[in-house]
Amino acid sequence: MIHCNDYTIERIEQEIVAEYDRFPVDYPEHRYLLKLRKDLLNRQALALQSELLPDIIAFNDALRNALHSMYKHTHQVWNDLAGLHYENFEVTARCYLGSDYPTLHPLQNNSRQDLWDALRDSGYNPLYEDGVSLSTLTLPNDLHESFDDFIGMTCPPPNWNEGLDQDLTKELHLISPFHHLFDHTNFALTDFIFVRDFRTEINVEIDNEIIDGKQSTNI
Repeated sequence: MIHCNDYTIERIEQEIVAEYDRFPVDYPEHRYLLKLRKDLLNRQALALQSELLPDIIAFNDALRNALHSMYKHTHQVWNDLAGLHYENFEVTARCYLGSDYPTLHPLQNNSRQDLWDALRDSGYNPLYEDGVSLSTLTLPNDLHESFDDFIGMTCPPPNWNEGLDQDLTKELHLISPFHHLFDHTNFALTDFIFVRDFRTEINVEIDNEIIDGKQSTNI
């Protein structure tokens, strides 16, 4: 089990949660704790990639499905509004990891939800502000972007496995949002590969005023 008996990581996590419970939170001063924790956890995880491979695959598939559902829903909202003959409107969609601490994670205790809340806070995790993707899905700007374009599957080779064992993961077709979470954010690999549910946000802006914000959970 990853970091089950690692006292150093446990103390770092305790400090993250303790700081997060204070108000106001001193994000810049303590953000480095998430980066240090990520580096320590990933060093362990990358030595156990063959054991984690089924969860890496399952997460990538679940994430792809959630994004595909969001992509279709966003285009449907756009088409519905276009049918109402609005002239100046924009639809923006974001996908986030589920709000609840992953039940599949091998480490479970009473403080894990508090840690999960801190990890998902963009103050601690700035590049997660727009969710699992590096950029939002925004219509009409991305109206002619295919779903494969959106998840990075039209770039050769269609496999965003940088930082992982190249031979072990060469056939996985990992999507670009997987790479974004793994490489750009302060989530450790074992934070997110046990996630199977996601939260999407779709905002509609008409004449520079947000008139609708829709949220849904994809499992």
